[in-house]
Amino acid sequence: MGAVTRPDAETRAEHNIRWIETVCYVPEGRDARRPVRLRDWQKRELIRIYDNPHGTRQAILSFPRKNGKTALIAFLLLLHLCGPEAKINSQLYSSAQSKEQAALVFKLAARIVRMSPELRPVVVVRDTVKELACPELGTLYAALSADKSTAHGKSPIFAVHDELGQVKGPVSELYDAVETGMGAHEQPLSIIISTQAPTDNDLLSRLIDAAGRGEDPRTVLSVYAAPMDADPFSEDTLQACNPAWGDFLNKDEVLRTRDLARSLPSQEAAFRNLHLNQRVEPSAPFVSRAVWEACATPGVEDLRGLPVFGGLDLSEVSDLTALVLVAPVSGVWHVRPTFWLPGDGLAEKARADRVPYDIWAREGALQTTPGRTVDYAFVADHLAALFDRYDVRKIAFDRWNWRHLRPWLARAGFRDDQLDDEGALFEPMGQGMQSMSPALRSLEAAILNRQIAHGGHPVLNMCMNNAVVQSDPAGNRKLNKRQARGRIDGAVALAMAMSVAGTWEAPPASPGLDDYFASLRSG
Repeated sequence: MGAVTRPDAETRAEHNIRWIETVCYVPEGRDARRPVRLRDWQKRELIRIYDNPHGTRQAILSFPRKNGKTALIAFLLLLHLCGPEAKINSQLYSSAQSKEQAALVFKLAARIVRMSPELRPVVVVRDTVKELACPELGTLYAALSADKSTAHGKSPIFAVHDELGQVKGPVSELYDAVETGMGAHEQPLSIIISTQAPTDNDLLSRLIDAAGRGEDPRTVLSVYAAPMDADPFSEDTLQACNPAWGDFLNKDEVLRTRDLARSLPSQEAAFRNLHLNQRVEPSAPFVSRAVWEACATPGVEDLRGLPVFGGLDLSEVSDLTALVLVAPVSGVWHVRPTFWLPGDGLAEKARADRVPYDIWAREGALQTTPGRTVDYAFVADHLAALFDRYDVRKIAFDRWNWRHLRPWLARAGFRDDQLDDEGALFEPMGQGMQSMSPALRSLEAAILNRQIAHGGHPVLNMCMNNAVVQSDPAGNRKLNKRQARGRIDGAVALAMAMSVAGTWEAPPASPGLDDYFASLRSG
């Protein structure tokens, strides 16, 4: 069908590439109606799929939008409908989450057929039902959508799952029906082409993570994405993860979208997902990176003589524990954070969370405790030393793990009245919306008014960058994580510290706060 002879020395992938470039035409854009010329990166993907020595059962190609995804789908569909990959009397499907997306794939494939002198005579286009048929081979392609009909009862040998990243959660009835329907064939092939899903629990993320572990050599995985710690607004970052950058991707339009996201924090998550292909949940950040960095003024090193308040976010067994102290100086709250992680397995945890815990530990920004768990005795001794040194008025804590820490505080020398009675130094604080909403208001106001001096502590920066806001219908808020691996313990501890700091009343203006604090330091 549009026959292209395959020389003996040509691989399967090379033959497929040559067929596409011989009989297919660019369906839209600046090169519309010209013969297809696959780019090197597209050829590499076809080689990985069709020359896989293990044979390919599924290929996952994930890249940002506007990199020619739908046109590539159309070329592959035609390759299996009437090209070298066609199997007699076979069914082919493309699946999408909406009928509009499904229709787009069909329209591009139909347009290519109508442009091609080789394909027009052999492929029948059925616009009303969104089907393409090759009567001579008995092959049939149809577009399916999740919001119209299911694929139960169908038996495709080839399928393309378009924008599977739009599936929320780990299950898609349409995906399952198509994949299980392929079980009747000896060498079926399904291809997923999509930008990434927002969360680790979504179906596409689970498929990508399983493929990344190398569990099945018949699964081919290619993900074009910017690292989570890269500057999302850098043109170099955009160019590195967009394979069509400077080619058929309109980079001026992408840069315009970047500038909008940089000025409107509410747009940043969508920009990261669509144009950097990052696994980012479209949630509102608590504060933008720029606003937080504007408060990176170095804080005072010595808090002696100042009223000190704190927030303690106690970890689970092996997670990050955060203690954040704040003290007022001339109307600005100076921040002193301390973080703990278990010393054993620190490098592995750094790789898992994709942040340099091991480097931060060497630089002194992160403290480690012996063994594979956070040693509460170590934390309790640290708190006792702080109380001996500073005028600590109140420590708010996440009460979830308090029963484990309290005995160690008692052993470290804290009295019962300091721990349990009214007016105690430690104040339990819930992590739900009712408790956290006023705490976030206090912290947000201090940040926006630049009444915070955090000194750019790297672990605290990470926590603040990961923190997003979750709201209820009444407008109450609490902090949530931007991603499954993202730690926000320091942000939570800082919010709790600012909450209890709200109980402090500044001394009279005369002779001035600076003089007041100076007099305290001098004794």
